[in-house]
Amino acid sequence: MSSTTTPVAWTPSSWAELDAKQQPTWPDADALSLALREIEAQPPLVFAGEARELSKQLARVSRGEAFLLQGGDCAETFDAFSADQIRDKFKVLLQMAVVLTYGAQLPVVKVGRIAGQFAKPRSSDTETRDGQTMPSYRGDAVNSLAFDGGARMPDPQRMVKMYHQSSSTLNLLRAFARGGFADLRRVQEWNQEFVGDSPQGKRYEAIGEEIDRALGFLAAAGVDLSAPTFHQVDAYTSHEALLLGYEQALTRRDSLTGDFYDCSAHMLWIGERTRDPDGAHVHFLSGVKNPIGCKLGPTATPDEVDELVARLNPDNIPGRLTFITRFGAENVSEGLPPLLAHSREAGHNLVWSCDPCHGNTFTAESGYKTRRYDDVMAEVRGFFGAHAQEGTVPGGVHVELTGEDVTECVGGARDILDADLGDRYETACDPRLNAEQSLELAFEMAEMLRS
Repeated sequence: MSSTTTPVAWTPSSWAELDAKQQPTWPDADALSLALREIEAQPPLVFAGEARELSKQLARVSRGEAFLLQGGDCAETFDAFSADQIRDKFKVLLQMAVVLTYGAQLPVVKVGRIAGQFAKPRSSDTETRDGQTMPSYRGDAVNSLAFDGGARMPDPQRMVKMYHQSSSTLNLLRAFARGGFADLRRVQEWNQEFVGDSPQGKRYEAIGEEIDRALGFLAAAGVDLSAPTFHQVDAYTSHEALLLGYEQALTRRDSLTGDFYDCSAHMLWIGERTRDPDGAHVHFLSGVKNPIGCKLGPTATPDEVDELVARLNPDNIPGRLTFITRFGAENVSEGLPPLLAHSREAGHNLVWSCDPCHGNTFTAESGYKTRRYDDVMAEVRGFFGAHAQEGTVPGGVHVELTGEDVTECVGGARDILDADLGDRYETACDPRLNAEQSLELAFEMAEMLRS
């Protein structure tokens, strides 16, 4: 889309005047309006004060005083929904955060891809199998994965179901984060059973023993271990702000500041396919005060970075804007440094985070879409190396992961092979690191941060 000559004045609904990519073709406009009105009448999922607190923590990340850990499912589904699954995802984030904090001596800002990550962009509007063409699966917020006409028809009532499942997920996450489950004295209990006997599980147990000893020393020295610092954590939610009608329906004006916040999540991000500076997604998120992420792939240029900063963070506020780079292992060392150097010279206040998953996806001989753990790790190394080269801050990582014992990404310490992928390939869309691979990644990043 060419640049607009007259900027559109922002309101929660003004995005509709612009080019909105990756929106479903809803078959019934009245049904869509009814569903969005139903969502609009519901309470907010998160609160403006929580989003402001996350912005403050991300400002620390931009200065190198903390590290951002953002992770979770590629796409949440309605069927894979239970207290155990939510707990296990949270466990993985807690474990990774402990490893990073202990190894790098940095506080970790924990943000889940959870409680709203139900919609996915697609490269094509349709999918063809055996000569039959159907609408593409766009996530459970839109249609069903099952390949038949009724299941693939976009249904706006699915967004209503997404809201209610996100609400339930958030309630449980808040209970885990504040109700004692995240107590440092329970650090050993976070180890997953199938990880416990692995090399990474043993390394984690060793850290847990060191933490136990440190807490024992503090207690003996008279420190009150009942303080919230030791038994509560801050945990935030995020998702790609793809379905703009849903995001608009959950946008509220804060009673304290008068600013608008998208109360569907604490942090929202814009994808590689929707980051047109003149498009509807950038315009919509420019008007809400949540911390915002934006994916940048190998085609991104310094001029595009400037345009995105001008629209999404014109006041250059630290913690407001995170660029999530997804170059691929082969491109990161060459493609990222020019963007870092330009942004440093321009004085942009940014968080730089690495998505080492999306640029490293391929189809294995078995037919499964997968990623090599070694490629994921290579992109992370390239990301840290580029920041070391340019004297900038490697602020965080953005990973597709799960707490389940899945076999979706090849490699890692357990050396999952192509032939193993079918054992437990459970993702609805893209392959995820399992808990053991995620923990292995955390150990390697801790060493990079420490050095």
